[in-house]
Amino acid sequence: MKTVVKVALISIAVAVAYLLLWPVAISPKAWDAPLSKGFTGSFAPNTQLSSLTLIDMENDYGPEDFAVNSNGDIATSSHSGFILVKKHGQQGFTRWVSTQGRPLGIEYDHADNLIVADAEKGLLKILPTGDIETLVTHVAGQAVVYADDVDIADNGTIYFTDATAKFAPEEYNGTLNASMLEIFEHMGNGKVIAYYPDSGKAQVLMDNLVFANGITLSHDNSALLVNETGKYRVLRYDLNPEVAEKVTTVINNLPGFPDNIVAAHNGYLIGLASPRSGAVDALSAYPFIRSMVQRLPSFMRPSAKNYGHLIRINEKGKVLNSYQDPAGLYPFITGALEVDEGLYISSLTAEKVGFIKI
Repeated sequence: MKTVVKVALISIAVAVAYLLLWPVAISPKAWDAPLSKGFTGSFAPNTQLSSLTLIDMENDYGPEDFAVNSNGDIATSSHSGFILVKKHGQQGFTRWVSTQGRPLGIEYDHADNLIVADAEKGLLKILPTGDIETLVTHVAGQAVVYADDVDIADNGTIYFTDATAKFAPEEYNGTLNASMLEIFEHMGNGKVIAYYPDSGKAQVLMDNLVFANGITLSHDNSALLVNETGKYRVLRYDLNPEVAEKVTTVINNLPGFPDNIVAAHNGYLIGLASPRSGAVDALSAYPFIRSMVQRLPSFMRPSAKNYGHLIRINEKGKVLNSYQDPAGLYPFITGALEVDEGLYISSLTAEKVGFIKI
């Protein structure tokens, strides 16, 4: 009996020591999460996304983002590393070229080169021939660790996000796991970067962001709208050099984690990849406990939930539309592309491209 008790006490001591002392990847910072209002008001539940038309991706999956060229061809980035293209008039997406990395945000420039924010390779340019050029891998002597989203100004300047300067997807088991580490740590390792093709130079415009995610130019190209995923908000960065207050908040306290943002015919479309986690919010002010939680098996840690959600806001952050799929049949919605026929819906994990007539 004494032996059993001794073994039990030793086991408990080892477990406690593990939870308290075992090294983890994160160095959590205390913060005060805003009280979530949940799916109320403008975000009241509905089923507007529950009957999507699904478009084939040649057995690929994870259509993260879309871009349209001058011919009306639609490109999407995929989990396999391939860029897939749906030629104008075709029914499905077919593989075109692989970046050999993890392409996320994409955008065509004026010459129909596809600019790609690749989470493993940095900022890339894919020529219409399929040849790939690397544009940016370092800024101010620091590596671009997790290039996430991209947009291009009318003058050719390319703006993109480096979601986290700390958690490289290839080192931390993929983009989803790396993003969760950045958000759970909450130190603010994300950046917004400007790249000037004429000079080949790049500079950091914003930093200390908690997972710098989607980015788009305002309709008049006077500002950038940036999703700060870890703080459930959209920021506005004024590009006018004479404006003193460069950063303002467009909308905050969103009911989910904002992913991509794109300018649409009316306002801006934002994908909310997952509803907020009550556990993540509850632990926001307790960094030591967050370190302990990180030592638990993955199935015991907070995780994302399948819930389809896409919103449309105007310039001032007013919610114009909230499209939802509470059942999460089309999960982890990252954003959308608006065309005359309707909306192409992107996803981090879906096996098809979603489409809905609006």
